[in-house]
Amino acid sequence: MIQSGGFYRRRMFLFILLSALVLCGCAQYSSDQCSWTGSGLTHESHARDVEQVYLRCAEGSLEWLYPTGAVIVNLRPNLPSSAHLHACVKPRRDSRGATLYVERAGELRQLLSEEEQAAGLVRCFSLQEGALFVEASARRDISRRITAFQYQLISTQTPGDEPYSPAAPCRPCADDELLMALCTSDFAVRGSIHHVEEEDEGQASVVVTLSHVYRQKSRVFVSGGGGRGRGRWTGRVKMPLRCGPRAGQGEFLFTGAVRFGEAWLGCAPLYKDFIRLYRSAQAAGTNPCHIDTD
Repeated sequence: MIQSGGFYRRRMFLFILLSALVLCGCAQYSSDQCSWTGSGLTHESHARDVEQVYLRCAEGSLEWLYPTGAVIVNLRPNLPSSAHLHACVKPRRDSRGATLYVERAGELRQLLSEEEQAAGLVRCFSLQEGALFVEASARRDISRRITAFQYQLISTQTPGDEPYSPAAPCRPCADDELLMALCTSDFAVRGSIHHVEEEDEGQASVVVTLSHVYRQKSRVFVSGGGGRGRGRWTGRVKMPLRCGPRAGQGEFLFTGAVRFGEAWLGCAPLYKDFIRLYRSAQAAGTNPCHIDTD
């Protein structure tokens, strides 16, 4: 929460902006239901102007050229239920000129500073917390400044679930959790670790070589030949470095979620342990879904 006199002034500024917006009816809607591009030059002489944007897709982007004033981004997805929906925001590395907040009833909570945007950090918030408030920094020279980010809406089982978990603990999955992950994960692939690349924030980008792709939501793994999911496939899986990934550990079943075009690890048992569990459940008729194990 923002503190001190700066917080009071910011809150009054927000109140004035929202009041003016209601009175003048100057809310502007994006012509694209998923993404928005705008320019602060349209109201540069009125640096305290605010613009309302409504986006109705599960994922998209925002690009704000020469930011001045503020933009309120209202995420209104056309989904059956938004009870436990979170919005995750991934800024572009060259994003400059504004700070991102979550706003509700005049209260602001900082989501991403300019420095955090430059570092490429991803932050999430519940849609029940409010709207995304993008406030331009107070600068005379706004040239060569662009605030830009992608967003993705993620549904969780309960309100407290973490929708984007690069810091999730490394733990083995329970048997029923593993069998369900095979059916519901964004990807389920069989393969081994080729090598590991260390990244910022204690993360690892694990290059994997795959012998079988059972399912993938998007083309995060690419094929070098073969059919019906067979052949040589390669790709990268993100996971916490403290999980201790290294080459030569054997063959795994990798499952997980795709976030902003990247595969993030979920359950990853040794394949020999998985296939034993799978065949036992198959014999008992308790498998929630089936795969080709030949």
